[in-house]
Amino acid sequence: KALAIAREARDMHGGNGIVDEYHVIRHMMNLETVNTYEGTHDVHALILGRAITGIAAFAN
Repeated sequence: KALAIAREARDMHGGNGIVDEYHVIRHMMNLETVNTYEGTHDVHALILGRAITGIAAFAN
């Protein structure tokens, strides 16, 4: 939800939403980083689970 709000704030600021003068872009990028990091962790867990158990968690 926080990422969606940050994206909306960026859009509301228009071109100013992506400059360092306003902190909107910094907050949005921090949230994007967390989102990407968590997704990467989940994918690694699925791959390791398949390697250990031999059971695929997602379709080929």
